[in-house]
Amino acid sequence: MISTTVWLVTISVLSAVIIFDLILAVVHRNKETSHREALSWTLFYVAAALIFGFLLPNWAPDEYRKEFLAGWITEYSLSVDNLFVFIILLASLKIKKESQQLVLLLGILIAIVLRIILIFAGVALVTRFTWVFFFFGAFLIFTAYKLINEKSEVENDEAKLVTFLRNRGMSNFGIALIALGITDLIFALDSIPAILGLTTSTYVVITANIFALMGLRQLYFLLQGLMDRLIHLSRGLAFILAFIGVKMVLEALHGIGVHVPEISLELSLGVIISTLVITAITSLIATRNSGGSEKHVS
Repeated sequence: MISTTVWLVTISVLSAVIIFDLILAVVHRNKETSHREALSWTLFYVAAALIFGFLLPNWAPDEYRKEFLAGWITEYSLSVDNLFVFIILLASLKIKKESQQLVLLLGILIAIVLRIILIFAGVALVTRFTWVFFFFGAFLIFTAYKLINEKSEVENDEAKLVTFLRNRGMSNFGIALIALGITDLIFALDSIPAILGLTTSTYVVITANIFALMGLRQLYFLLQGLMDRLIHLSRGLAFILAFIGVKMVLEALHGIGVHVPEISLELSLGVIISTLVITAITSLIATRNSGGSEKHVS
């Protein structure tokens, strides 16, 4: 169990970092983010997550370290796919690059609030009702099947939303903010069940999600040039979601007394990392001669 003091300290530190990032975005709202700046901040947030995971056993059970790392990597990789939709959306709305970072950060703050609400609801369900694992597992497998066409569906839905809001006189800035929040809510419906297949600790799920969302603003500017090169990303993410879905179904069967093989957290972490590495390498090799001209399908 995580003590109240640890919760308060964790929330205070993470809130301070988020507020600092918000102030930074406001101060630099009229400045375009350079590639070097985006890379530096992305590495900072990745290092912060890894350090947090490494030090986690000092104030939490030892198994939380592996659960956090597996959960953070899963959420972070799914957030990358989310960012590709953000790139397309902000480009279609013709949001100036100088204004994009403020829109992104406000959208991410909305996403954090929405995800925390979903997390508490999801954890309460899976810890009280074993059968929910069957539902979440089946949902993830179904999502994996549909993932190849997911982006086009999200884009179609957002095109309708943008038209609806624009007809009511909303500015592009306001439309982008609302659309980013709704987009992340859609993606959260996949990512929250995915991490619940790795851990049911509210503390781990919330911190992994916040660390995955922190720094997305900088990662957005870093990934703009790679958008058309990560052509196999959706296939890798689909495999990860299907794998976790199967893991959840097996855990549900085990929970009702059926003797089935259990997938260890170490194996889950290995599968997630190796899938992402293979996906990145094969994507870059496949597009090395095309200069990223192939269309990213996700």
